[in-house]
Amino acid sequence: MNKYKIIILLFVLFFMTGCTTYLKDEENKSVVYENTGQVLPLNIICKPNNEDILALYKDNKADLSKLEECRDLQLVSGEYEGLWTSFFVKPLAWLIIEIGSIVKNYGLSLIIVGILIRLLLYPVTKGTALQSKRMAEAKPEMDQLEKKYKDKKTQEDMMKKSQEMMMIYQKHKVNPFSSCLFALLQLPLFFAFLEAISRVPAIFEETFLTLQLGTTPLTAILDHGQFQYLLVVILLGIVTKYSFNFNNVSVNPEAEKQMAFMSKFLLIFIPLISFTMSTALSIYWITSSAFTIIQNAIVKRSDNNEKI
Repeated sequence: MNKYKIIILLFVLFFMTGCTTYLKDEENKSVVYENTGQVLPLNIICKPNNEDILALYKDNKADLSKLEECRDLQLVSGEYEGLWTSFFVKPLAWLIIEIGSIVKNYGLSLIIVGILIRLLLYPVTKGTALQSKRMAEAKPEMDQLEKKYKDKKTQEDMMKKSQEMMMIYQKHKVNPFSSCLFALLQLPLFFAFLEAISRVPAIFEETFLTLQLGTTPLTAILDHGQFQYLLVVILLGIVTKYSFNFNNVSVNPEAEKQMAFMSKFLLIFIPLISFTMSTALSIYWITSSAFTIIQNAIVKRSDNNEKI
């Protein structure tokens, strides 16, 4: 158990080294750019082009003199900020900017980079999708097993139940822990995107399909009457729902109840929190999740064809 605790601690230390810090005013409050509702990061990777934003940094005594223009950003730009920034955030930011310079839009670049990463993760995505499908196939037998041992609580009965459960797992080739791998890979990439978007002004100064990438839907709707940003929240809620439908299958009744509760909670929480997220991050979430849903559908269909 201690080994696992050490691994988890190292994992946290690795990924939390060099996280985003935010610009503070004289009262130690976070500085918000009112036009977009965005909280301005202090440790940006390159210089903003927007004069109003530059003035906010200057007024709050932030030194940007050593930063280069975003279009000139290199993998080794700036000072060393830790493993997390050096190996995840900066390379991801650089890739978004490089592709953005080719396609002439950073919003489109976010989508392309998100899809490229999903393609790289395809072996993991495929395994997760197959496990979800096999769990669904094993569920009727697991339900029968639960009924069989419902009133049997002795140690001997529990051992027999575990043995029969393992036989069902083996029959359907189920690994109940495999879905954790995708989550472990997905979360760091999600937070790396969050930081890359937040810490590269060129991204949140860009527009995509009339949507300003740095603007939060809440600010756009309340302050500017731009109700088209509601579409971002709605689409995010839809892809989140379908993502859960694909993956929230468990052969354990208790785990299934917990997953059902978490799904309902997140289906409310994620769209609500998206009102205060930058549009850039929401666009990444929507497109990458939609692409993963399509991947899962293809994997499950191909698995059905192989069995015929």
